[in-house]
Amino acid sequence: MLETDVLVVGAGPVGLTTSIALSQHGVRHVVVERHPSTSVAPKARGINARTMEMYRQMGVEDDIRAAGMPARFGGMILWAESLAGKEINRLTPGRATPAGRAMSPVANCGCSQDLLEPVLRRHAEALAPDSVRFNTELCDLKHEGGGVTGLLKDNASGATTPFRARYVVAADGTRSFVRGKLGIGRTGEKDIYDSVNVHFRADLSPWVEERPAALYLIEQPELRATFLTVNGTDRWGFLVHSLSAYGFTKENLTKERCIALVRQAVGAADLPVEILGINFWNCSAMVSDRFRSGNVFLVGDAAHETTPSGGFGMNIGVQDAQNLAWKIAAVLRGEADVALLDTYEAERRPHALEVVHATLLNMQSFDRSKRQAEARLPRKEFLNERGLIFGARYQSPAVIPDGSKPPEVADPVTEYAPSAHPGCRAPHVWLENKGERISTIDLVGRGFVLLAAPGGAFWRSAAGQHGLPRIDVRVVGEDVIDTEDSWMASYGVGEGGAVLVRPDGYVAWRVASKPADPARALTEAFGQMFGRAVLKQAV
Repeated sequence: MLETDVLVVGAGPVGLTTSIALSQHGVRHVVVERHPSTSVAPKARGINARTMEMYRQMGVEDDIRAAGMPARFGGMILWAESLAGKEINRLTPGRATPAGRAMSPVANCGCSQDLLEPVLRRHAEALAPDSVRFNTELCDLKHEGGGVTGLLKDNASGATTPFRARYVVAADGTRSFVRGKLGIGRTGEKDIYDSVNVHFRADLSPWVEERPAALYLIEQPELRATFLTVNGTDRWGFLVHSLSAYGFTKENLTKERCIALVRQAVGAADLPVEILGINFWNCSAMVSDRFRSGNVFLVGDAAHETTPSGGFGMNIGVQDAQNLAWKIAAVLRGEADVALLDTYEAERRPHALEVVHATLLNMQSFDRSKRQAEARLPRKEFLNERGLIFGARYQSPAVIPDGSKPPEVADPVTEYAPSAHPGCRAPHVWLENKGERISTIDLVGRGFVLLAAPGGAFWRSAAGQHGLPRIDVRVVGEDVIDTEDSWMASYGVGEGGAVLVRPDGYVAWRVASKPADPARALTEAFGQMFGRAVLKQAV
C-alpha cells in the first residue's frame, strides 16, 4: 500500500511543477507518470513572463533559460512563401516590446517541452527524492474515507500497488483518465482541425540567422505550415495545419513525405533532413465543467484545452499548480478549513474560460481550419495579450475586498493596469535591498508576505500573533528602499498601510492606512480567507 498526502497524476510540465510547489510548501506527495521518461517531443515551447516570474520565485528560472532557445529568437514572428522565398510579413509581439517588458522584471522564454521537463524533473527529485515515478500508471481511483484510494500499475513489470491519498491532483492531459473516471464533462469547440507536428533535424541557419523568429509561418497554395524554433540552428518543429483540407492523412504522411514537405517549405530541394518524430493531434478549445470532484483536482490540460494560437496552454496549467499547492498545504497543516480548496475552481476556471476563448478567436482569425487561397494574418490581439497574462483578477473567499473599485481597462485581453487591488497579481515595482536592485516579484511567491508602507513597523508584532501562519513582513523604507518613490502609489496605500500577498503572488488583503487595531484586522483577514471566524490570538 502506498500512502501519501497527495498523489499527482502526470509528470509533464504541470505535474512536475505541482511537485516542486508541494515540496516547497512542505507537502508529502508522489508523482506517477505512465510513460517511461520525460517527453521526447518539443510540444509546447513558449513560457510567458508571468510563468517565468513563478519559476523565478521557485528558483528554477536560470536552469530553464540555460536549456532554452537563444533569447534573440523570441522577438519576432515571420510569414513567408518559403524560408528561401518571398517574405510576406513580420510581427513584433507586444509581449516583446519595451512596454510589454516593463510589466515584469522577467522576460519570456522559449524552451521546448523535451528540454523543459528534464529541468523540472531534476528540481522535483532534488526536493523530494524518489517522489517521481515513471512507468507507473493510475488504473483506478475512488473516494473513500475522507480521501482517495485506487490502484497503480508498474508498466514495466505489470505489478499493481494499491494507494491511499488525502488528495489527488490530475495533471494527466487532454485525454485525462481521471476526468473520465469522475464523469466530468467539458464545454467548448472540439476537434476544430487536425494537424501534425514533425520534429526534425536540419541546419536552417542560412535562412534564419539574419532574421531570428520564434515562428516562421509558411503560406503556399498547397501547404500551410509553421517552423517552430527549438534551438535556432539544427533542431526544429514543423507544424502542418488542417491536414484533411489539404489531402494529408496519417497514412500518406510518411517520413519520406514529411522530408519532402520540410524541403518544400524551406525552398531547398536537396536539404539534408532527419526526422526525429511525427505526432498527429487535433486542435480543440475546451474547458472542464468542474475543476474539482471531492478530494480530486484537475489541473493543466485535464482542466482546460486551448488552441496553440497564443501559447497559453502550458502557462495557465502550471499557474493552476501554483494556485492549488499552497491551499492544499494550508489545509493539511490545519491552518485553513477545507472550504479554502473550493477557491481553486472559483479562481482558476473563470480565467481558463477567458484564455480558452481568446485562443479560439486567435485561431479563427488565421482561419486555418479550412483550405486557404492566400495568407491571412491574425487579429491584433494575437501575442499582445498582456491583460490575459498579468491581469487575471480572482474573486473568492480567499480574497478580501477593501471597498475600492478594481482597475478598468478598455480591452482586458491586450491591456493591463498594474494594481494591488485584492485579487490581482501583486504588481512589479523596482526596490532596493542592501544596495541590490530587486523587484517586488522577488519578495513574494513562496509564503505569505506583508508589504508595509513607511511607518509600518508595528505590523511585525501584528503578524507574529500565535495562530497565524508564518508571515514575512517587509517594511518599505526599512527592509527595502523605494528608490523610485513609486511603491505606495502602485500599491494604493498610504503611510501605515499594508498589502498581504498570498503564496501564489496574488493580493489577498489590503488596508490603505493604519487600522485602529492592526492585530485584530490581520487576524480577521486570515479568518475570512481560511474559513474560520476567529483564530487564536496571543494572550
